Amino acid sequence: MSMLDKLKGLLKGHEDTARQGVEKAGDAFDAKTGNKYQSQTDTVQQKLNEQIGNQPPTDEQR
Repeated sequence: MSMLDKLKGLLKGHEDTARQGVEKAGDAFDAKTGNKYQSQTDTVQQKLNEQIGNQPPTDEQR
């Protein structure tokens, strides 16, 4: 079992809370860096939210 599978198991049923945490962490990082890396942070947030989602990402999303 991979680390990602273990994390998904722990997050099961708490997807909304995890998404809020991802948003809050991204916003804090943007504030700390003066939005210098905002586009990269948004991409990371999007990818994490896809991984947290109820459905696994398709090959096109990877």
